[in-house]
Amino acid sequence: MSLPIPNLKTMQSGDQTLVWDIVRKKWVVLTPEEMVRQATIHYLHQQHSYPLQWMAVEKQILLHGRKKRFDLLIYDREAHPWLMVECKAPMVAIDGSVFDQIARYNLKYKVPYLIVTNGDQFFCAKIDHENQTIDWLSELPTLV
Repeated sequence: MSLPIPNLKTMQSGDQTLVWDIVRKKWVVLTPEEMVRQATIHYLHQQHSYPLQWMAVEKQILLHGRKKRFDLLIYDREAHPWLMVECKAPMVAIDGSVFDQIARYNLKYKVPYLIVTNGDQFFCAKIDHENQTIDWLSELPTLV
């Protein structure tokens, strides 16, 4: 599945194009990865009704003593981490290293759903932490 390109609010600042992030409520530099992140946010919100106020974008986490940043984390109705998204630029292949990266980030949160995307490819998995299994989903889960 390829993500639809949303109509984004942009502006020029010197030689950089900025995009308005509807979750962080600020202007950010529009890199290829940021375009994928914004397309994912808009897609999850507009097509699947995931509330913006339940999303966290590019927050720092401490993992094995090292500072890392996840791309997008969505919380459930009870404010528990529920779905994590790893975004890559369109030219970055979605391979085992991308899945390894999001799996490492998920060691901290133990969310039941993971998404990896580069805009052209979009994969969603359900993680059963108790049985240590992964099921690949053809549709996104309904937010509970």
